[in-house]
Amino acid sequence: MEVECIPFKETGYFSKLICDYLDQDENLKPFYNRFPKLENFEAQLKEKEKNFPLQNRAILVNALKNQYTEVTATECTIENIDLLGNANTFTVVTGHQLNLFTGPLYFLYKIVSTINLTVQLKERYPEREFVPVYWMATEDHDFDEINYFNFQGQKVQWNRDASGAVGTLDTEGLEAIMDSFSSRLGSTKRAEAIKALFQKAYLEHSSLTAATRYLANELFGAYGLVIVDGDDKRLKELLVPYAKRDIFKNEAYTTVEKSIKSLSEINPGYKIQVNPREINYFYHKEGIRERLVNKNDGFEVVNTQIRFSASELESELEEFPERFSPNVIARPLYQEVILPNLCYIGGGGELAYWLELKDYFEAFGVTFPMLLLRNSALVITEKQKNKIDNLGLNVADLFLKQTSLINKKIREISNIDIDFSPQKKLLEEQFQHMYELAEQTDKSFVGAVKAQEVKQKQGLDALEKRLLKAQKKKLRDHVVRMTDIQNVLFPNQSLQERQLNFSELYLEIGDELVEVLIQSLDPLSENFSVLTV
Repeated sequence: MEVECIPFKETGYFSKLICDYLDQDENLKPFYNRFPKLENFEAQLKEKEKNFPLQNRAILVNALKNQYTEVTATECTIENIDLLGNANTFTVVTGHQLNLFTGPLYFLYKIVSTINLTVQLKERYPEREFVPVYWMATEDHDFDEINYFNFQGQKVQWNRDASGAVGTLDTEGLEAIMDSFSSRLGSTKRAEAIKALFQKAYLEHSSLTAATRYLANELFGAYGLVIVDGDDKRLKELLVPYAKRDIFKNEAYTTVEKSIKSLSEINPGYKIQVNPREINYFYHKEGIRERLVNKNDGFEVVNTQIRFSASELESELEEFPERFSPNVIARPLYQEVILPNLCYIGGGGELAYWLELKDYFEAFGVTFPMLLLRNSALVITEKQKNKIDNLGLNVADLFLKQTSLINKKIREISNIDIDFSPQKKLLEEQFQHMYELAEQTDKSFVGAVKAQEVKQKQGLDALEKRLLKAQKKKLRDHVVRMTDIQNVLFPNQSLQERQLNFSELYLEIGDELVEVLIQSLDPLSENFSVLTV
């Protein structure tokens, strides 16, 4: 196994906000608690320890044991669930939607990052215990985001009517998906193992939540992963005081709006990921999950006939907390209320919206977790690596936009120097003399001189492009082979991890896939990893 590292900001695939966060830009420090370095966890541990009620641990452990009644937990996972009842045990969390058959490959990288960080924390703080947690987004209701995965360049899609929280969906119709997927897998030993995993997860479990729990447990149970479903009445009871402040006082809306404004003032180019609503909760009951809004001196559930007065809604919340589902703003708070958590691990988009939330957490008296960008990886085979080397490419070259890659390499391998930068510089020097002459004689000629300079530079650009085009044609075979390997490793000109499903890597690597990732990825490296397998 060969591992090559590329700084995240040099890949071109991460936002300005995330790159500035990784650089620990001074302007961003008010928006996070502590930067995720091992030595910074000491203070985070002490803060969370003081701010996490012991009684919440007992509720959490009981809820988890009940959630695991339908799956065979490993001894390591059972031990970790029990450890959560102890005051010296803390979690590292990642979250993900219930994508069909895990969805994109980065699902694995999120959980591997989480597991590996708990191992490093245990080595650094041996007197403490650390538990990796996967939070299933069972209450999301956007079925179209999770009803497919890509395999060998094609969608494997589950088409059906769906409403309400996706976790409650039954698995009806997945037999047809199984048949279609199986026909494309082949009949190798590894293919048969994938078929069996899909069948046991989706055809032998009655809901999407149960299927996803089984699948994640099969892949990561050996490493003690604990899987949490927040759609649980006992856990939701802990959220009630915070939900009241959001629903009746709009405190989340006020604080997050201020944070978004402050972020925008730092850099108008920062993309705001999510905007708060006055009420950040859905009403979740019997196949519906719709927004709760304040309207007509009371409260309504949009797209329904459900109405509440303020007192009726408060009674509903206290009696049926499971019917109140946090949105993307409130869900992080819910997670930190019920878990003794130190760090949240997510992708760039997730961390961007977490950076909006620190003041909101402080206003609600909840410790804000450390934020860690998950591992990202490009997995290449030895055969592909040999092709890259034979083409005279560095792996980092493949992260370039395709046009830039082609132009860069054509200039490098061409026997003609197709770079008119020296000519452009000489032209600028010549026109500088003409500007001085115009200033001394008739200033009205400055504009004419400028127009002539622009025209001649455009002429050089056009000539450079024509020569490059001619060289591309001449070196067409090299260009085709370069673009072919880039298209394979960056499908749809996107990161591999966002397109491929883990099953494609499993066909290549086999049962060792997860262990290879565990051994190869360092969650604190702050680099994009390129793995040659």
